[in-house]
Amino acid sequence: MYTKAELLDLYNMDLENLLNESKKYLKKEFEFCSIVSARTGKCSQNCRYCAQSSHYNTDIFTHPLLETETVVKAAKDSVNNGADRVAIVTSGKTPDESDFDAMLDMIKALNDEGIKSCASIGILNEEQAKKLSDTGLVRFHHNINTCRSYHPQICTTHTYEDRINTVNLVKKYGIELCCGVIIGMGETVEQRIEMAMELAEINPESIPVNILTPIPNTPFEGYIDKIDEENVLRTLAVFKIACPESSIRLAGGKKARLSSETIEKAFSTCVDSTIVGNYLTTTGFNPKDDAELIKKIGRNLK
Repeated sequence: MYTKAELLDLYNMDLENLLNESKKYLKKEFEFCSIVSARTGKCSQNCRYCAQSSHYNTDIFTHPLLETETVVKAAKDSVNNGADRVAIVTSGKTPDESDFDAMLDMIKALNDEGIKSCASIGILNEEQAKKLSDTGLVRFHHNINTCRSYHPQICTTHTYEDRINTVNLVKKYGIELCCGVIIGMGETVEQRIEMAMELAEINPESIPVNILTPIPNTPFEGYIDKIDEENVLRTLAVFKIACPESSIRLAGGKKARLSSETIEKAFSTCVDSTIVGNYLTTTGFNPKDDAELIKKIGRNLK
């Protein structure tokens, strides 16, 4: 494992040299995944970046938990657009007790369709983690969002340790782990390095990297200048070097924050996968556009 000083040296080296170094660790195949927002909005948590928080008046479209049939149809559409796996995503701190059985049914239904199931449904307790494992959930998504030292600046209604506890439960019960961050929320370069080191210690199968898209009426609405495209590339490259066995996944903010040239460079040098289609409260690229780019740069889809 790299030291903080070593990763800082890498982060600050000539950009092309850094990208050439990270390219050595790319996986052979590029993967698409997709999400279905099965419940949107009215979240009790005060994450300062989030349009779905009930603490902020963001006027987004909200809805209760979808029916299983609706989720399966959306998942099938995603697979038809090239997604290798589909994540069921719900708002809220923890899985709603009254909805949890319905979420288990959704997971079973995806598995029955031969779709690799993933769930992003909040902070888990041990009983929930065991039930997800027993149901056959393939992968669980739960971000650390930022490094330990910066977490109090992001959210005060749950702790960094709450998130780590969930990560550990997922690993305990043998479920694959997707665990990443949001960058551009006012963290320092050193704190991005801390993220890389913490993720290396967690060693998840997948590391989604989101770039903050500032949402009006959230505390971070004016944070558009907190990271630029060069520093996005530097962060992605350092994450790839620090976590060579994990799939670095370019996620939210790709369309809103990056030029086509930067996306192509990321796909060519430091990113193994991406989310296709729309995200939770922002829009993404048409999956065909991403597929054409993968073909253009000579990589193969999984």
